[in-house]
Amino acid sequence: MQKIVSLCKRRGFIFQSSEIYGGLRSAYDYGPLGVELKRNLINEWWRNMVHSRENVVGLDASIIMHSKVWEASGHLAGFNDPLVDCLLCKERFRADQAPRIEPGAEARLAFADKGRAKVAEKMLREQFELEVQRRGKEIFGVTAGDRGYCCPVCGSPLLSEERQFNLMFKTNIGAVDPLGSVAAAIAAGEFDGLETSEIRARLDAASRENAVYLRPETAQAMFVQFQNVQQSTSAKIPFGIAQAGKSFRNEITIEHFIFRSVEFEQMEMEFFCEPGTDDKWLDYWCKERMGWWQQYANHPEQFRLRPHEPEELAHYAKACYDIEYLYPWGWGELEGVANRTDYDLRKHAERSKAKLEYFDPVEKKRFIPYVIEPAAGATRGVLVFLLDAYTEEEVPDAKGDNAQRVVLKLHPRLAPIKVAVLPLVKKNGMPERAREVVEAFFAHGINARYDEQHAIGRRYRRHDEIGTPWCLTIDGQTLEDGTITLRDRDTMEQRRISVEAAVSEIEELLRA
Repeated sequence: MQKIVSLCKRRGFIFQSSEIYGGLRSAYDYGPLGVELKRNLINEWWRNMVHSRENVVGLDASIIMHSKVWEASGHLAGFNDPLVDCLLCKERFRADQAPRIEPGAEARLAFADKGRAKVAEKMLREQFELEVQRRGKEIFGVTAGDRGYCCPVCGSPLLSEERQFNLMFKTNIGAVDPLGSVAAAIAAGEFDGLETSEIRARLDAASRENAVYLRPETAQAMFVQFQNVQQSTSAKIPFGIAQAGKSFRNEITIEHFIFRSVEFEQMEMEFFCEPGTDDKWLDYWCKERMGWWQQYANHPEQFRLRPHEPEELAHYAKACYDIEYLYPWGWGELEGVANRTDYDLRKHAERSKAKLEYFDPVEKKRFIPYVIEPAAGATRGVLVFLLDAYTEEEVPDAKGDNAQRVVLKLHPRLAPIKVAVLPLVKKNGMPERAREVVEAFFAHGINARYDEQHAIGRRYRRHDEIGTPWCLTIDGQTLEDGTITLRDRDTMEQRRISVEAAVSEIEELLRA
């Protein structure tokens, strides 16, 4: 992970948000190469889910939706996580994701190098050691069975009480300041003598009048717009609505780079089908989605399909499978494929009084469709393919000695830059000829890059490291016979092709 994070910053894939101001935790900016990789991933998903199917259409819904949407979906009431603070190193984390300790085991501090390094970010080592000595007796007097988990950073069982917090980002819409009435009430003494809980209730009521929320998922818009989409397109069951876009969750994150962030992108599809056919479609979409991820991977064996245990299932789900990837820290979710039954359409119909149902003109019957939902993380997909592609190899250098080569073996259709065009030297008309080739690629919609900086070997290594599948080198022979050297990133093999055939050759390779 450290190598991936370093490469991402050095080569312009991903930067820490607001870095010059100290950074914003759990927020990231995608640089020139990162934005291309993410766009390519989403475009490939869209091509597969929408452009390759007659029964799936697209939607691009507003990020801000009516607050009643989230009341009906249950997000306002139940979209909460347990928040805990470590009293020793001050780390804040989710209780449900903390390391578990065997019940009855004596609590102890097991400070691994990694843990110490993380704690050192929060306080000076001397202060840390003094804090351990000061609280040592108190800590060792606590048994693991009291809580059942410990701090994920320093291993301490000395923790604050769990506090629930809603994961949705709340804001207000309109020109009226909701705090104005609160300020007036305070000035008038209306809050005098009130308990903390009563004050909080008053504040919540005031802010709720024109409150809106940034969506925590893209799914709900597809349920809310089901009727409009179905009627405007005359879609027949079964059919799907697909959407790719940003979602926002006030997550407590600990590590793992972009695996979990407060602002992320999803690729979701809601597939509406007749009740009774839902099991068949769940099986179909599990196979489809698993195969889609694996076709772009160097190591398809590092993906698996895991069924949810009954106690794991969401309250709305009849069944659910996770497509998981073997990350450096272990198996983790990449995409979920769930049978959401008719829960969402029914809840929104009850709340809005709209008839979110389907009329079958052949069978002459009405029903509320069941929904199969493949919901993938585009942000996590970027991380997965960076991890899958990262390779270190021993290769001979120009002198025949062994040297290390770092290469991103990204699938060509995902690679940020498809082809680099390199003049061997910056003279003799080679730069001008190389720029003509680059312009030809641009004219065909292929992202190419002209590169003349440093020796040719260093340029090859640079493009290996950022995942460019092919390099085209203009040399003296090019000016004589109109041929160009095509170098393959993965095999490093080189062959000569005609300059006129360069574009069609790369197009053919991209289709393979």
